[in-house]
Amino acid sequence: MTLYTQELGPATAPTIVFLHGGGVGGWMWRPQIAQLKDEYHLLVPDLPEHGHSIDVTPMTLQNAAAQVAELIRTRAHSGRAHVVGLSLGAQTAIELLSQTPELIDRAIASGPLMRPLPGIGTANLMAKLYWPFRNATWLVKWNMQGLGVPAEYFEDFRKDTASLTIDGFVRMTLANGNNHVPANLQAVTVPTLILVGEKELKIMQQSVRDLLAVMPSAQGYVVSDAIHNWSMQLPDLFTQTVRAWITGLTLPSALVALN
Repeated sequence: MTLYTQELGPATAPTIVFLHGGGVGGWMWRPQIAQLKDEYHLLVPDLPEHGHSIDVTPMTLQNAAAQVAELIRTRAHSGRAHVVGLSLGAQTAIELLSQTPELIDRAIASGPLMRPLPGIGTANLMAKLYWPFRNATWLVKWNMQGLGVPAEYFEDFRKDTASLTIDGFVRMTLANGNNHVPANLQAVTVPTLILVGEKELKIMQQSVRDLLAVMPSAQGYVVSDAIHNWSMQLPDLFTQTVRAWITGLTLPSALVALN
């Protein structure tokens, strides 16, 4: 099976692929779609075991990257694309760069966790404890608040939470929380913008530094006052950043170079 993918934009425009975070779907890019759909050809997939791609298994970064690579080959204009990812989508973008950099013109990876999270080995136990309550309205709203998802997306978030399987949830958690820097990124020359929100956990900034240490064509920035999910917290700034990076223009002043 192939990934469910929204496709929008002019038939001759350059392609941007947007890769969403864990536990949600391509709907999280709605603000960016609204602002970019008349300028660019947009491909917005639901990643494996997420949203409308719930039957595409398994959710591993390697499989997600392979699926996105095939999407670019078959549906991106000229068989190449700019790739923008956040969180799990950023990790997928990094894996994609390591597997098939020839398909990517420029890349943005925001909040890519590249170090194992403490306690990730208890993912199966956490899933069993969480599962009976996952659809409770109070817990859905609490999760949304923790992830910085605006209240207007409640129905989208609730539906995606309900559609997850427990095995898919565990695979997603392990893909996100037990990740490492791919071994062959030193050879990648794709211009890559690696971002971290100022209000993110310290391990996220450490992850960005890990990537900068091995990627010669990467630049790293901290986004002022931003949380992990800043594409929804600060949608206009996020879109400005995408436009600037893929066109080679000056980045917004809210982005501060990571020293």
